[in-house]
Amino acid sequence: MAPVTISPLYTAHATAHGGRNGEVKSSDGVIDLKLSMPKELGGAAAAGATNPEQLFAAGYSACFEGALRLVAGKAGKKLGPDVGIAASVTIGKTPDGGFGLAVELKGILPGIPRQEAEGLMHAAHEVCPYSRATRGNIDVKLSVAE
Repeated sequence: MAPVTISPLYTAHATAHGGRNGEVKSSDGVIDLKLSMPKELGGAAAAGATNPEQLFAAGYSACFEGALRLVAGKAGKKLGPDVGIAASVTIGKTPDGGFGLAVELKGILPGIPRQEAEGLMHAAHEVCPYSRATRGNIDVKLSVAE
């Protein structure tokens, strides 16, 4: 699959120093976080520090919910403030000995029938920029909370 060409609308800038045990800062200073390797990966999991997987989960869940609200709106469905997306990002070993990611996106869609909620999730997955960027590269599982 060939890369998608875009017409830029916005560019975010962040810089990391120290890798998984360092810090990350956005160019505007809004993000200024310490990073620490999770215990599961052999790190110290320092208090008050985050990691790249948490940051990816936060970004993907926010972007995906935006896409969900977009497709719902186009379908004439207004989603309330209690709607959300819970993202789980897993890092693990690949068969070649490297590392890879897997994602689960769970839709929190109270009051929406399951079949309709699943349809909205799949429609959002088609338009979400994070989903488009990861398609064919990592396993992304979609589900709807009970």
